[in-house]
Amino acid sequence: MRVGVLGATGLIGSAVVARLLAEGHQVRGWARRTATAARSQPAAEWNDLDISRLAKAQDWRPHLAGLDAVVNCAGLLQDAPGESVEAVHATAVAALALACEQAGIRRVVQVSAIGLDDGTPTAFSRTKQVGDTALMASRLEWVVLRPSVVVGRRAYGGSALFRALATLPVLPVVKGTGPLDIVALDDVASTVAFFLRPGASSRVALDLAGPEHLSFVDVIRAYRAWLGWPPARTVSISGTLAGLAFRLGDAAGLLGWRPPVRSTILTEIRRGAAGDPQAWQTTTGIVPQSLAATLSAEPAGVQERWFAVLYLLKPVVLVALSLFWIVTGLISLGPAASAGEAFLQEAGTGALALPLALAGALADLSIGLGIAWRRTSRLALLGGAGLSVLYALAATALVPRLWLDPLGPLVKILPVLVLHLQALATLRDR
Repeated sequence: MRVGVLGATGLIGSAVVARLLAEGHQVRGWARRTATAARSQPAAEWNDLDISRLAKAQDWRPHLAGLDAVVNCAGLLQDAPGESVEAVHATAVAALALACEQAGIRRVVQVSAIGLDDGTPTAFSRTKQVGDTALMASRLEWVVLRPSVVVGRRAYGGSALFRALATLPVLPVVKGTGPLDIVALDDVASTVAFFLRPGASSRVALDLAGPEHLSFVDVIRAYRAWLGWPPARTVSISGTLAGLAFRLGDAAGLLGWRPPVRSTILTEIRRGAAGDPQAWQTTTGIVPQSLAATLSAEPAGVQERWFAVLYLLKPVVLVALSLFWIVTGLISLGPAASAGEAFLQEAGTGALALPLALAGALADLSIGLGIAWRRTSRLALLGGAGLSVLYALAATALVPRLWLDPLGPLVKILPVLVLHLQALATLRDR
């Protein structure tokens, strides 16, 4: 079967692509950026596609040519610059359903979210429900799968957050969180593959829930044990403090980042992610794995421990570097402006001292702001590393005595440069 997979580079989408290829399907993968996936999984056909721009059936038709089925794994947690949950979850899905009808594609498998029948307190859940409703109103052989929180050998979003929080010797507990029926990524991929087999049932909506109710702390403890670390103490944090942390995540989202800690997650974990797996098991014969079984099937190694720690440190490093350059630039433009000019005069720049001091300050400020903005962060980090090397070379040539300065202004460039390299190494989310 020729299958198109939307959101094919995401946590669920990438697992679905791998499973379908293993079962002999021809796969066309769509995502906003597919270059890395095309190199790692060359057996699939890859196409860059921003589905938020496909608001009408005619927008979809050129992309659907030659397909027998479509699997939609695309999703957004929350609105961000250039990203709309309404466009991705609702408008695009309705247009896709109509386009599939017109193109003669009968089977569409939609990966949605659990708990929509129990209320839609966020834009995420509301738009997911709108998209599901549009698909279920079509004449297609639709299947709607509603997984709980999904975890597997890969980590992204919530599953990455579990690992990161498990590194803390003291676990923060947000009061009032609901139960989580953790579901294994392999089970979700197996379910998608099941519904693409000849004779599989259709026009069904199923909750994909794990076999046990777990608290948020239970999940973190399980990950901490999996990573091989001793039990940690827990400490309750107030709703005000938790709200502040999640609002900081929202602020990062406005700058184009996708932190798992955002207000949508806070609202969703308070109501929980629980469901009844019986209908899923009866329909497919798949017995959902417990969290313990999922983790034990893939024992943690040093790479998992490194990832967990570095994932937690990543925002710290990026914020520190951004503030370092911004504050340096502001100081150079303000209270230290005359000192900077005097230093350049000592270096022999003459009349160029003031313009060079101002140019350096503006360059520092630009790099700091560039690191803060997700779309320019990579370029800004490269610029910061390059400028650091330039400062070191220029100072060595013009004012070599700085290498012997007790405050070490040139010696300190080396750890700053290393931090830039670490930030570049961990910049990609997936």
